[in-house]
Amino acid sequence: MPSIVKILRAAADPSRLRILLLLRAEELSVAELQEILIMGQSTISTHLSQLRQAGLVEDRRAGKGSLYRLTAETGQGAFSALLAQAESEIGEAASDQAGMRRVVKKRQDKMRAFFDSVAGRLGPDYVPGKSWKSLAEALLLLLPPMTIADLGAGNGSFALLLSQRATQVLAVDSSEKMLEVGRAQARAFGIANIDFRLGDMEELPIDSDSVDLACFSQSLHHAAHPPRAVREASRILRPGGRILILDLAKHRFEEARELYADEWLGFAETEIETMLATSRFVDAEVRVVDKAPDGTQFQTLLATAEKPAPKPEPAPP
Repeated sequence: MPSIVKILRAAADPSRLRILLLLRAEELSVAELQEILIMGQSTISTHLSQLRQAGLVEDRRAGKGSLYRLTAETGQGAFSALLAQAESEIGEAASDQAGMRRVVKKRQDKMRAFFDSVAGRLGPDYVPGKSWKSLAEALLLLLPPMTIADLGAGNGSFALLLSQRATQVLAVDSSEKMLEVGRAQARAFGIANIDFRLGDMEELPIDSDSVDLACFSQSLHHAAHPPRAVREASRILRPGGRILILDLAKHRFEEARELYADEWLGFAETEIETMLATSRFVDAEVRVVDKAPDGTQFQTLLATAEKPAPKPEPAPP
């Protein structure tokens, strides 16, 4: 671990402190930091390099660039408390946070625009990992009758399948164009038990404790913060309800970020297990259920877990 002198020297600069406060809330690229802080690229890159050498920030590849975030040690404990205190002393902190929210919204709008542009054209062969075999594996686990939430529903193809065995399907997606396609398909097939709702996976327009089964069908890798989406799924589930995740196993097809607006290149089984455990799901099962027949790197993960019922209050003495 870098010396405390290096850490304090790196954090003492007001510009670097502003960067740390921003990265405490969100992963950001150099270009996004430029836009928020109104600084040149070389200046931002120099500050990030010094913060990285001090062990305060780290980066991960995201398409052709990188996203920066606080290291685990920086984001918790005593240093995190110091950052929280420093925020009230930095005059630009409030405007920086507002700028951060704007650039994150731009990023989300770009993804939404992609799905609006391909609404109605995404088929089972268009998106890696979206196979009939993996969908069939999911359907076998359903226990009707139940209320089901299809989170990141896209054009509603999975919701249409679920509707055959459900009392109600709540299909949520952030693209109104995709939802329009789903509604049209439901009308064409005379399906009346699907409620298409505009919303974000991380802030669902669904009441707490109202759903029996929450599904992510090849959608979790589009979430900006997958753990938050999993926590939201836990919130809407009734005690004893189940979560089902169908997604790609971790892969290296970087072009997926540009081709399909993928935020994440799949997930390792341990990553899914950690998300479920952090959201207090129990009896989790995570396994690979399908591999692409053409020998490519794509594999499909299936994960299920249960939201436990609350423990009964102890009887008074």
